[in-house]
Amino acid sequence: MTVVLTASDVATLLRRDEVRDALEEAHADLARGLAQVPAPAAMTSADRGSHLPMAAVAGRYAGVKMLADLPANAERGLPVQRSAILLTSAATGECLALVDGRLVTAVRTAAASAVATRHLARRDATVLGLVGAGALAVEHTRAIAKIRPIERVVVWSRTEATLTAYRREIDGLDLEIVAAADAEEVVRTAEVVCTLTPSRTPLVRGAWFGAGLHVNAVGAPPRPDHREVDGAGLARARLIVDSRATALAKSGEVLLAIAEGHITEDDLTDLGQVIVGAAPGRTGDDDITLFNSVGLGLQDVVTAGLLVEHARREKVGTTVDLRS
Repeated sequence: MTVVLTASDVATLLRRDEVRDALEEAHADLARGLAQVPAPAAMTSADRGSHLPMAAVAGRYAGVKMLADLPANAERGLPVQRSAILLTSAATGECLALVDGRLVTAVRTAAASAVATRHLARRDATVLGLVGAGALAVEHTRAIAKIRPIERVVVWSRTEATLTAYRREIDGLDLEIVAAADAEEVVRTAEVVCTLTPSRTPLVRGAWFGAGLHVNAVGAPPRPDHREVDGAGLARARLIVDSRATALAKSGEVLLAIAEGHITEDDLTDLGQVIVGAAPGRTGDDDITLFNSVGLGLQDVVTAGLLVEHARREKVGTTVDLRS
């Protein structure tokens, strides 16, 4: 039987700490050769639309998230990004689930950033900086406050309404929230910075990086012409990516920095290699580190697997017999 999990089902079943720990192990498995993640091939459609099949095999599961990135949807009053995850059994090929991908994408993105922060940021970091204040900012605040002693959040948003909504969503976390005048103030003030916008041109510059900073650059969509951080920023940092193959195919941050001569392919290190100790992460308090992620099907498949396990135990979702 196949279980169909709607957006509300996903919200009921998600356990954020569980997702974070599962993703840490999944990235370690990727480094050990125990999981597979091919670089996604983008398929284009009208109005600069992009459709990406993000596939992976991880443990008992194989699956694919079909991600649609459709800028023209903004004019239609529709989400620019939409996704659904098809999860199958790696052993038998049975279709196990169809899962709405919206919340999965936000939570697993923040969870991956939290894993990177755990391995790369200073242990005594107390100030979190956010460039962007939307749904990803909410999830990143929740995730990173769990693994570092965050006391203050410095946040910049283009709109006051988005900042107000952010404050409301994270109310109760007992954090001091400071509105920044611009992205530069965020970067110069914080010890851990998350860039969370769908920017096409750099909002963050390496000239602003101070000793000891860790950056999670995760907001730009998986397009080779979009980036939030300039090439000088990548050159100043120890550069960690979720997957070299994916970054070299879809990360505008990486591809544009290489084209401009700031970095080479040899400067990229997989997060999993840091987790298993095969490559250095932070080696001292003054190191500058940067995690660049465009997201992996691995993260979606692992998260969907957790959801299916909870759905079966808790009898959540709609079951369908595809053979009938």
